[in-house]
Amino acid sequence: MVRVTVQALAAALGGTQSLHTNGFDEALALPTEGAAKLAVRTQQILAHESGITNTVDPLAGSYYVEALTSKIEDAASTYLEEIEGLGGAPKAIEFMQGEIHASAYRHQMEIEENKRLVVGVNAFEEEEEPPSIEKPDFSALEVAQKLRLDEVKTGRDAGNTSQALEGVRSAARSTENLVPPIIEAAKASATLGEISQVLREEWGTYNP
Repeated sequence: MVRVTVQALAAALGGTQSLHTNGFDEALALPTEGAAKLAVRTQQILAHESGITNTVDPLAGSYYVEALTSKIEDAASTYLEEIEGLGGAPKAIEFMQGEIHASAYRHQMEIEENKRLVVGVNAFEEEEEPPSIEKPDFSALEVAQKLRLDEVKTGRDAGNTSQALEGVRSAARSTENLVPPIIEAAKASATLGEISQVLREEWGTYNP
């Protein structure tokens, strides 16, 4: 909770255009209502009580911040040039995935070797009970979802749904915007699986 507050503050001071604060249990499962509410309250307190929104750029002119900004900009430019040299983003997907994995590995190794201190993990630790994670009955959920799907498919206009799905297929074969035909397919009670299947049939499945 404290880390999320600091991260949100840093993002706001850095001029972020949008911000999402994670629930404290989001890494373990879908966030609970209490965790989600606390995450929203964190944003609201920063926005309405801290005063950081009273000026456009409260850190402007700070030599240290400007130096860090330049460092990040240079590193980002280097990455963009490397990605461009590989043929652009689609052809550089594996490179980007590799860089993300390598960064995560370095971060974890720094923690395990105590080169990076994480309060409560490798510094100032306390014996605590492991957090309880709600385990839903997936078998029951599957049965209930299948029943809902059957009801939707039985009650819809099959011809209208089929026509809407063909609209998605036609857009996928061209350079048209896919969003409008997908919305129409959803209005015609096409399922997410059916829409996705049309796209898989036209584009195939990505296999790294």
